[in-house]
Amino acid sequence: MSLLDSWTRGEHSTDGMTHPTYRKGSGPGVVVIHEIPGLTDKVIGFGEEVVAAGFTVVMPHLFGDAAGSMSAGAVAKVLPKLCVSREFTVLATGETSPIAAWTRSLARDLHAELGGPGVGALGMCFTGGFALAMMVDSSVVAPVLCQPSLPFAVGRARGADLNLSPADLATVKERAAGGCEVLGLRYRKDGAVGTRFDTLSRELGGAFLRVDLEGKGHSTVTEHRSPEAVARVLGFFEEKLRG
Repeated sequence: MSLLDSWTRGEHSTDGMTHPTYRKGSGPGVVVIHEIPGLTDKVIGFGEEVVAAGFTVVMPHLFGDAAGSMSAGAVAKVLPKLCVSREFTVLATGETSPIAAWTRSLARDLHAELGGPGVGALGMCFTGGFALAMMVDSSVVAPVLCQPSLPFAVGRARGADLNLSPADLATVKERAAGGCEVLGLRYRKDGAVGTRFDTLSRELGGAFLRVDLEGKGHSTVTEHRSPEAVARVLGFFEEKLRG
């Protein structure tokens, strides 16, 4: 029996890109975007927590296996493909990954269906900054960045970069100034995040709600799940989508 058997499988297409999606729950919408190596058992488990909190969760399946587990072999299998994929920007600075157009479209359609003030969006690790890119669209009112790790923090410039084009960054800053807050979570000693939390604090000011967890973990809501991190995420969604 697959962990996804209780989820409804669909797909979303825009601008020539199509990816499967898995949906479950009721209430305001939240898009949960998985990390490397794919839609793992721990990501699905986190999605179930968001569903249990009273939200409609849509999990896109962007790469890797579905319902598998985290392993070095699984990471090694998928990482080279992502590094050459046109949908993702893994090293360049000052650029938004092209997949953002697809994730924004998904969020926009979910909001149009469910109504309300907007939808939540959460990315993690490789996709951690995608929620920030999705915030360019007004449908996203509760963006959450879990240990954002693109571009890969090789060198000072990449470690500080937000994986956004100048135009998208300007829009994000405008929305933040208008009251759209951004929640960011990481383990304090996680080198994969680089210094981009400092960049976010500088660019967004008080609109960036920064959570620095103690310890040496990486995956704040999945593999190295922090109850504090999960509680902060669920509380943020509750406040922004229903409160």
